[in-house]
Amino acid sequence: MDRGRRANQVLVNKNSKIYMDLKDIVRDHALPYLPAKSLFRFTGVCRDWKLDILTPFFAHKQSNCFSDISGFFYQSRADPPSFISLDRNAYGVPDPCLKFLPEPVDIRTSSNGLLCCQGRDGYKAYYICNPVTKKWKKLPKANADHGSDPAIVLIFEPSLLNFVAEYKLVCAFPSVDFDNGYEFEIYSSKEGSWRVSGEIYFGNKTLVPRSGVHVNDIVYWQAMGSQILVFDLKMERTQLLYGDFYGTGGCAALGLMDGKLCLTKAQSSGLTVNVLSNAYTNTMEMNSKARTWKTKHQITLSPSPFAPAADRLSSNIMFASGNVVLFRSGGKIYSYNLKTKETQCVGDEFDYDARIVSHVNSLVEI
Repeated sequence: MDRGRRANQVLVNKNSKIYMDLKDIVRDHALPYLPAKSLFRFTGVCRDWKLDILTPFFAHKQSNCFSDISGFFYQSRADPPSFISLDRNAYGVPDPCLKFLPEPVDIRTSSNGLLCCQGRDGYKAYYICNPVTKKWKKLPKANADHGSDPAIVLIFEPSLLNFVAEYKLVCAFPSVDFDNGYEFEIYSSKEGSWRVSGEIYFGNKTLVPRSGVHVNDIVYWQAMGSQILVFDLKMERTQLLYGDFYGTGGCAALGLMDGKLCLTKAQSSGLTVNVLSNAYTNTMEMNSKARTWKTKHQITLSPSPFAPAADRLSSNIMFASGNVVLFRSGGKIYSYNLKTKETQCVGDEFDYDARIVSHVNSLVEI
């Protein structure tokens, strides 16, 4: 009888130990893959989780593990920003209007949890912030005039070796000294300063200011006339790339999917996602079978949300990157998930010229 009781007691102890190990496994190997809003809610589970989630080490780990598009900052003309969440239970920010910044701002660009805004007063300073933690940094004045709607791109790639984010801003701006030329100014957080590149692109092209995308140390901007301006950050060299915008009526967006530049187009039946397969087809011999773009996804939407090309202001693609395509149609904003193949209405559209910037719900430290 005594032996039986002791055996049961040992069994209970073993189960208790297994439970404790499972709790540690969840804490160390599951929590870092969750968005920031969910993590703040999980601080109420137990004291150990709360202490761990609030440490800089955990924030660093989460910023390297979580990279899903969580929502979008939306700003109409002179109004303050607002936030469109793709899942209100999981994703969110404490201050969607960004009132924690020292002055009213215009949203410009984002990258992996960091958001770049521009002040409206004085020299219109750029601010880099994390809307989740409400921490920010004001950048020094740029050397060049970037214009009222700068073609600027924020570049931040999380690294296990850097506990504080290292990032760059790249702006393409019309040259003051050369007609029909574009110059490039780069800010480095590591250096803490701006510098104008020696590279100048000569060509009668007009860039679409909010179209910039960064892929593998190369920045791409959509240019008028179905072309893309390419700026290699390492070599600091430019080239022009055929953009395959034919038949879109301007209803297309550049983005990043699976580590490659993608071009998502709206067509009568739905969406077509092409990825860049060869950027050097213009240098190859005639009759070569090499193609610049390769179709990755052909998506049928029924009924089609896209208006004819002549009326693309009322229906066009606002964002396409990762697994998310954001588009407007009939006064509404919709998101399409390439993994789940689900379409959902995420908000109302009030201004066809509104700025929209993606957000990753990260704890990244500035």
